[in-house]
Amino acid sequence: MATKPEATKGAKTSGKIKVFFRGVWSELKKVHWPDRKQIVIYTGVVVVFVFVVSLAVSALDWLFTNVLHLVLG
Repeated sequence: MATKPEATKGAKTSGKIKVFFRGVWSELKKVHWPDRKQIVIYTGVVVVFVFVVSLAVSALDWLFTNVLHLVLG
């Protein structure tokens, strides 16, 4: 008798998993996927933004390092 509830529990779990993935697939069908041109533009924007932020962080690091060297001697 102990095996029957476990078997039912497994069946319920696999059913929930199937329902979950059907829902995921349904939502993926609704997504507006960008075309190649948009992807290239978005990638360029991200690369430029990362470059600008890395320059800003490097400049601040250089500034703080030099200020600390002046203060601490």
